[in-house]
Amino acid sequence: MKTIGAGGCQTVGYFQADLKIIHMALKWFRHITLLIVGVGILGGCQPIVSMMASNLNKDLSDAILMNPDIDIVNDGIPAYILLIDAFLRGNPKSVPLLQAASTLNGSYSTAFVTDKERKKLLAEKSRRLAMEGACYYRKLLCDLEEMPHPQFEANIGMMKERDIATLYNLGSGWALWIEANTDDWLAVAQLAKVKTIMARVMELDETYDHGSVHMYMGVFESLLPASLGGRPEEARKHFERAVEISDETNLYAKVLYAEKYARLVFDRELHDQLLTEVLNADVEAGTLTLQNQIAKNMAEELLSSAEDYF
Repeated sequence: MKTIGAGGCQTVGYFQADLKIIHMALKWFRHITLLIVGVGILGGCQPIVSMMASNLNKDLSDAILMNPDIDIVNDGIPAYILLIDAFLRGNPKSVPLLQAASTLNGSYSTAFVTDKERKKLLAEKSRRLAMEGACYYRKLLCDLEEMPHPQFEANIGMMKERDIATLYNLGSGWALWIEANTDDWLAVAQLAKVKTIMARVMELDETYDHGSVHMYMGVFESLLPASLGGRPEEARKHFERAVEISDETNLYAKVLYAEKYARLVFDRELHDQLLTEVLNADVEAGTLTLQNQIAKNMAEELLSSAEDYF
């Protein structure tokens, strides 16, 4: 999520431009499937297929996140989306696959899609997959949209440290959907439930995913100025904590700190300082590498527009 987690064109045109990549991915998928059939594990052994698919997903996810070349990732992700969708057709209740598909669709929408309607479609898919994954993971997490808030808070409060990955996936997918539908007050009204989810993640382990939960909370608290009910100083604390937990390797946290807090309170000095630090930093940081490269691009855009903003 650009405002909450990271060029668009029409779907048909985009996929036409990537037919070769998609063909290679599907050919690879067919090869894997034939190999599985060849060793005789498809007959009633879907858990094994799901495990192999999940392991493949982890390796591919890491390869994407550790790649600093945005153009290569942009060109290749649609094929990967189709690949996971293919695995899900045979394993529709696989929690790891549902969560991976939710994250991938959401991340792709955030980082690479600019068309508003296409963003909404991908955000809705990301949220739906996250909710399905959460429901299959534990019945307490079913029907969360319709659940009265007191019951919702009670159910989320029952989640333990072992449930963090599912909670975080659910919260981030839901938050992305809200961001894509800010013109719909019924969608925005669901933000309270997302904050409840992320607050629980933070209670269980604030360092999860390099402290990214603090980035989400920082954005939530800086949606409005203090005069309208926002809590910008709480937002500042969250952004600073996200930077601290990652030992300053999470450049996206600094960009959001500048964009959401420094601009909100009109602190030009802090704004420029944070963005300059991002531009001077090394992007290589394991699975933060791709996100850091995107953050650098965002920092350049924010600095170039600073004179018009302040």
